[in-house]
Amino acid sequence: MALQSSCPINKIFAEEISDSRGNPTIKVTAWAGSISGSFSVPSGASTGIHEAHELRDEDGNPPSPNGFGRARGVKNAIEKVNKIIAPALLGQDIFNQKEIDRIMLELDGTYNKDNLGGNAIIGASIACAKTAAKISGKEVFEYLRILTNIKPSLRPDSRQARKVPYLFMNLLEGGKHVHNGLGLAFQEYLIVPETENVQEAVDIGIKIQEGLKKILKASGDEAIESGDEGGFAPKTNDIKTPLKYLTEAVNKNNLQDQVRLALDTAASSFYARGTYKINGKNIPKEELGEIYDSLVKEFNLLSIEDPFEEEDFESFGGLKNKNKGLLIVGDDLTVSNQTLLKKAIEKGSINAIIIKPNQIGTLTETLETMKLAREHDIELIVSHRSGETDDDFIADLAFAFNCFGLKAGSPLKPERMVKYERLIQISNLLLTQFIYGRRKKT
Repeated sequence: MALQSSCPINKIFAEEISDSRGNPTIKVTAWAGSISGSFSVPSGASTGIHEAHELRDEDGNPPSPNGFGRARGVKNAIEKVNKIIAPALLGQDIFNQKEIDRIMLELDGTYNKDNLGGNAIIGASIACAKTAAKISGKEVFEYLRILTNIKPSLRPDSRQARKVPYLFMNLLEGGKHVHNGLGLAFQEYLIVPETENVQEAVDIGIKIQEGLKKILKASGDEAIESGDEGGFAPKTNDIKTPLKYLTEAVNKNNLQDQVRLALDTAASSFYARGTYKINGKNIPKEELGEIYDSLVKEFNLLSIEDPFEEEDFESFGGLKNKNKGLLIVGDDLTVSNQTLLKKAIEKGSINAIIIKPNQIGTLTETLETMKLAREHDIELIVSHRSGETDDDFIADLAFAFNCFGLKAGSPLKPERMVKYERLIQISNLLLTQFIYGRRKKT
């Protein structure tokens, strides 16, 4: 849907930058006339097998600055943008997002963006949307609302759509996000401040993480290591211990009535040949389900993300049905993909979904998945990746459609904090508009 007369794209350009882990990724900039917008593409460590293909070079690069493994380059993805995507989009109307994305999908011609790469496509897709927002004189979240109509559910049993998303803050990490070799199976231990005041939520997150540092040191965890998303990496393989640490930190700050705990277990990462490896033991899914039941009761968990491996739709649904009020969140299960979301809906697997634009590859597909989820009363939680950039687009995306949550990591890391700062900026902007509007009326 166009806001004004056609405004043709006259340039699209991709370049290499580094993500928060020091690994190469791409930044794409789109121009219409003299106005431009850019999107810096993140990269995940724990990725679902059905995600859009992230195009990487075959020859590899030197070890990344954080010292973990070898980071493959993005020269191929840059070439796809500059030599294939850019020529195809030149002259297209910057306001016609659906046509922009359709052209790229047709150029690629595969289900998982294997030819052009999901990273190349999403970079161009969101860069165009941000440029269009600038030209229209609108904030990004305002422009996104023009692209689609995602209404709150009208079902009587639906949760109310939120004015401002809850902040899901990852303060303790395990799984593929840490590199201390201790084998803590669960990937993320999160706090969720129950407030619509974003600044207050961020302050709570900082206060609890500072408290965690003292608790870890007192427990003998002298070397406070940080995981990919800024949470501490506790020296334990006991899945329950981090929840105890979080509870202690919350209680010591007298925040027990203002904070809920949540998990992203990323179960596919500790699943192999029919069993799950927990605390050094291989257990069946039935026993894992019992562990979750006990953790929900003991710690009053708000949500569990990816509790079972990424193709076990039935076990997701079973856990949801046994724990009324608990959010069972699909991430690797659904990878922001409409087809997989439809399967999850048919099987009653989830009541919340993680939205990551680079999982699916275009903004149009992202919005379509969000709309389908909302139509079926499935909560939306917009999320960052473990390899992040200083781009704040996901804050606008979460705010635009009254999403239940924004998951952006620890507030102590700058590439995470920039998302929270953008949400604070949006809140302040709307407050100023509200006050100004009331003054004009009087």
